[in-house]
Amino acid sequence: MDAEVAEAARESQAGDLAANPPSAAGRSQARSSAVMATGTVVSRITGVARDIAMTAALGFYLVSDAFSLGNSLPNIVYILIIGGALNAVFIPQLVRRMADDDDDGVSYADRLLTLVGTILVVVSIAAVLLAPWIVDLYTPDDYPAQQYDLAVAFARLCLPQIAFYGIYTMLSQVLNARGRFGAPMFAPIANNVVSIATFALFLAVAGTTAAQSGTLSSSEVLLLGIGTTLGVVVQALILLPVLWRSGYRWRPRFDWRESGLGKAGRLATWTIGLVLVNQIAYIFITRMAAQANVNASAQDITAAGITTYQKAHLVFMLPHSIITVSVVTAMLPALARLAHSGKLREVGSDVARTMRVVGVLIVPIAAILIVNGAQVSILLFGYGAATTNQAVSMGLTVSVFMTGLVPFTLFYVLLRGYYALEDTRTPFFLTVVFNVVLLGLAFPLFLLAHGTALQIIMLALAYSLSYWFALVITWFVLARRLGSMQSGRTVWTLARTLIAGVLAGGIMFAMTVWVLRTRLEGEQLTWHLRGVLLLSVLATSVVGVAVYAAAAWAMRVGEVSDVLSLAKRVTGRARRGSTA
Repeated sequence: MDAEVAEAARESQAGDLAANPPSAAGRSQARSSAVMATGTVVSRITGVARDIAMTAALGFYLVSDAFSLGNSLPNIVYILIIGGALNAVFIPQLVRRMADDDDDGVSYADRLLTLVGTILVVVSIAAVLLAPWIVDLYTPDDYPAQQYDLAVAFARLCLPQIAFYGIYTMLSQVLNARGRFGAPMFAPIANNVVSIATFALFLAVAGTTAAQSGTLSSSEVLLLGIGTTLGVVVQALILLPVLWRSGYRWRPRFDWRESGLGKAGRLATWTIGLVLVNQIAYIFITRMAAQANVNASAQDITAAGITTYQKAHLVFMLPHSIITVSVVTAMLPALARLAHSGKLREVGSDVARTMRVVGVLIVPIAAILIVNGAQVSILLFGYGAATTNQAVSMGLTVSVFMTGLVPFTLFYVLLRGYYALEDTRTPFFLTVVFNVVLLGLAFPLFLLAHGTALQIIMLALAYSLSYWFALVITWFVLARRLGSMQSGRTVWTLARTLIAGVLAGGIMFAMTVWVLRTRLEGEQLTWHLRGVLLLSVLATSVVGVAVYAAAAWAMRVGEVSDVLSLAKRVTGRARRGSTA
């Protein structure tokens, strides 16, 4: 493993933070990285299980859309008001204050936690009171009154989650800044377990036909709303004992003036603006998704709306969440320190290296899911209240989403370069451009598919195409800012990996057509055919990865072998660290 990849490995270890003493760095880095990766994988797996349970209970009908909207509003409002600012600003500022302040940034963290906590409580109360108006923003004019009332009821039960999303994020950021990456990765598992239990109880009480009927009883609404909110509460509070063991005890401090929070506030202003732009665009996308299911119900075609779009996007996010977020979460503090030292070329080099490594990992996964989107969705979501045709519709949406996985992932890495520079202004304008392109594509594509079951797929296509455009612009602007980002080498590496991915995808598609001679029709599939689907997905995936690796090796994509060596090295260090 060459020096560059060795350096990337060190930067991707969760323990590579100022809080770790040099003498303990090796074992701590290995253990932290292994724990973080494991927590992420288990969290995502249980997250998929939660969504499988939800679609089994509610399917993809209008009732499911009402629940999906009500349950997603807390996250939307939280991110809009303060969540985006915390994620982008809190870590760089906290790392700097830990390095510069005599008390290791403790008083700064106390003040920031107090300020943010106060804001979250006020916002949560206001959101519950304003629930009907918030729901109205995200639903079309002809949304059925019964489903609107149901969405409002779910929103009122779920909007208190805002405060607990904030508590979870704040505690996670403090733990991350202290080199504790494991607990924040594992905490969502508790949330998922509570949610799975909630949907299982709903199935036991209401069965699989409740959602199809279009109505839910008050007790069924209360069960779903309270159960999902309880999961978020558990996710947040489970971090408190870990925080105490890390040596930090939060003490409320209201002396916010002249405490350094002003700089964080100025940085957060642009980030809040960025999130606001995203959410304005998401309002239009959600209204179109809701309209698509209203149209489907009126035309008696396969139900596909908000739930279809959200669950397809969940599958789209899985490889990004497991691979990219794990690497970049640990990379950001190191980038912040390099930027603080004025080593901009090193920042560019690290960002480019991360893009190449992540790209090599993401491309084959995108190819596999482009080919196998429908099969995977049937296997995961074609149960209970969800019909096979609904799962197929979702799967095709997954496949279209996956055409944008590479640019989305690289765009995410590039934005972290800006945040390391404490530049939240440029990402704001880049996000404006992205959303203008997104809506400029989404509206005509949505209208083009009117009267068909393709309207949700068209929204996914607009999303994917927009990220290709955003990637080019964001890359160009950041490269000029940093002076160098090894763009020639990075483009050449990514081009070869994409060629290898297209070749692998073509072979996998040919295999799928040959294996699946049976058309996927009807309301339910037999277990025999499900077994055939599973074998098809496994076989095409194995062959696809092998073809991709061989093609990449033939085109001398050195990062492929580097990634394998890195994985072996990290695994070996983690094993030795766990026995030390």
